[in-house]
Amino acid sequence: MCVKELLRDIEDCRSRMIHLAASASYTDHMVVDTSTKLDQLLNKYYTLTAKK
Repeated sequence: MCVKELLRDIEDCRSRMIHLAASASYTDHMVVDTSTKLDQLLNKYYTLTAKK
């Protein structure tokens, strides 16, 4: 996965999490799952960019 694709996925996931959190509690299962996915994407981004 290239960095541009990863950044797009990060922004998509962040937007989804914000949308979900606005309509549910922060501890809702969907919000927590999306937040976890966002964390994984961010970790992947930092790993990829740290090698450069």
